[in-house]
Formats: sequence, C-alpha cells, structure tokens
Amino acid sequence: MTLDEQNAFLSAEYAEAMRYMDDAKKMLQKAGDWGDGLYKKRKYVKIAGGMAYLAFLLAVDAWLVINGALLPGKKKKMSLDFYEPKVAKIDENMVKYHNNAHCLLYFTCYRGGIQRMTIVDACFDEAYYIIEKIRPENPIDTPETRGDRALRVWNRFVISLSVMLMRKPY
Repeated sequence: MTLDEQNAFLSAEYAEAMRYMDDAKKMLQKAGDWGDGLYKKRKYVKIAGGMAYLAFLLAVDAWLVINGALLPGKKKKMSLDFYEPKVAKIDENMVKYHNNAHCLLYFTCYRGGIQRMTIVDACFDEAYYIIEKIRPENPIDTPETRGDRALRVWNRFVISLSVMLMRKPY
C-alpha cells in the first residue's frame, strides 16, 4: 500500500469511526440526565455503547490493516480471541488499551447499560484513544457515501433491536 493509498484509507476509516462516535454522543443526549451523575434512560446508553463499540472495531480493523495483519472474510465472526494475538504481535502496549476499550465498551456500556456518567465517559475516552491511533497525518476530506450511510443506519437499527431483545422480563 503506497503512502497516498494508506492516507486515503485512514482518512475514510477515521471519518467513519468519528461519525459513529458522533451518533453515539447524540444517543447519549437522548438518554437524559437525572442531575446526580446518572443517565435517565438505560436503553439509549446501551445503544450509544453499541455504536461506540462499532467505532472502536472500525478503528482496530484499520489499525491492523495498516500494520499488515490479515483480517478474515466478512462471513467469519471476529472476537476478542481473534484480535488480541494480532494486536499483541504488532504492539504489546496496544493490547492493554485494546482490552480495556473492548471490556468497557462491550460489557459495561453495550451489554450492561451502566448509567453512571463518569463511567460512560471513561468508556468513550477509551474508544477515542484507539480511534486517534488511526488519525491520518494528512487527512483527505471523505464525504459519506450512500452505502456508508445505509450501513450506519442499519447498524443503528440492529443495535436498537438487540437492546430491546436483551431486556429482562419484569
């Protein structure tokens, strides 16, 4: 991959990850605030956590591609067991940040729906740290295509649906 191709690739992936994070922040605004450091609506926190987790995965995938790691085909599901050895092989220090971000975003925000604002902020900070690793030196303005928009809307729908199905019956 030439330097220009790498820059274009990183610009597109960085822009997409930041769009997901912007959507996640908008969803957190819908969650509301009790005024005592807690979000009102857990459902929106879970959806925001899912979107931030997807942004994190986009960034990790781009980071792996830039560093020469091969990703499996789209039909194979990637898990922490896939990412951890690949990231460790490239950069052992990055594994710590990757594991922190994965656990915080997936288990705490997306699955757990924790409502404490400081913890949610910490989850988002971990995602931003990983996303900043793929920030291009010379960014190219990459407008969002219709396909990218459709995929982002579809992912939001799937996350919302999965959050509704995860609810515990009371």
